[in-house]
Amino acid sequence: QVQLVESGGGSVQPGGSLRLSCAASGTIFSINAMGWSRQGPGKEREWVAIITSGGSTNYADSVKGRFTISRDNVLNTGYLQMNSLKPEDTAVYFCWTILSNKKYWGKGILVTVSS
Repeated sequence: QVQLVESGGGSVQPGGSLRLSCAASGTIFSINAMGWSRQGPGKEREWVAIITSGGSTNYADSVKGRFTISRDNVLNTGYLQMNSLKPEDTAVYFCWTILSNKKYWGKGILVTVSS
């Protein structure tokens, strides 16, 4: 059974940084695409970033140049480094992976950007 557990969220001031982690079990990230999405207060869930099994990355325009997605195949863990955070980045962040054409989600973790 695939399980994803996010960690590393919290509160930070505008301009600050956080690194989210996504620990996977029941699957191997190195053979899957994995990514991050987020849902801000009163907003729909939106896609943030993806890293393919081949290591290619892509980002939503709203985070491009500020966020970096990566993966540690040994630890079977994905990461989202978030720099230059803005209040509009406040959201619950979810990691996900795709295995056998099915998408699996973590439970999410809250990131709050506020002064």
